[in-house]
Amino acid sequence: MADTERLPLRRAASPTQFTLPLEPQAAPAPTFTRHPRARRYIIRVADDGAVRVTIPRWGSRREAELFVEREHCWIVKQQQHAEEARAKYGRERPDGRGGREGRETLDARERAKRELPPRLVALAAEHGLPAERITRVSVRNQKWRWGSCSPDGHICLNWRLVLMPDSVRDYVMIHELMHLKRMDHSPRFWKLVAQACPDYQDARRYLRSMPRLS
Repeated sequence: MADTERLPLRRAASPTQFTLPLEPQAAPAPTFTRHPRARRYIIRVADDGAVRVTIPRWGSRREAELFVEREHCWIVKQQQHAEEARAKYGRERPDGRGGREGRETLDARERAKRELPPRLVALAAEHGLPAERITRVSVRNQKWRWGSCSPDGHICLNWRLVLMPDSVRDYVMIHELMHLKRMDHSPRFWKLVAQACPDYQDARRYLRSMPRLS
């Protein structure tokens, strides 16, 4: 799959998607490269999700950073496409070295597909969210997120949640479910999370203590 390009003055069409990033790991910072022949700012998203930004000879690093900020939604969408391609074609193992996944990992991913969606629906009912608010549940091999929620009710979960303590797993799910009430990370959003999951700070500390995924 070739790198995906993003040129200036094109707006991302997809709605904002709120994600819960892996802690302490975050998506790699974009790489900025100045090219004397470039006529415009260009964003490329590689197969591994890395973001590369080309700066024209007359451009500035600050303007390139602003361009990346404006195109954040588009970049996230392309990274999701890259993740889906890796999951579909098995081009990468969780350890990032490629090749066949171990049987233990495959079994855990299958268990995640069986167990995580029903638990999410149960938590939604427990916290007063009708099942129809959740339009779709995906369990994916995400490198940079524990979960995400789109405005149309599509919730994605990292398969590794099935390996977490129940309280941590439930916190991530509640976090995404609360986005169905507030699509932001404002104080009012965190108040909803605290009401539904009083010990959420403990779960966040646990996630921060996790070793970096490769």
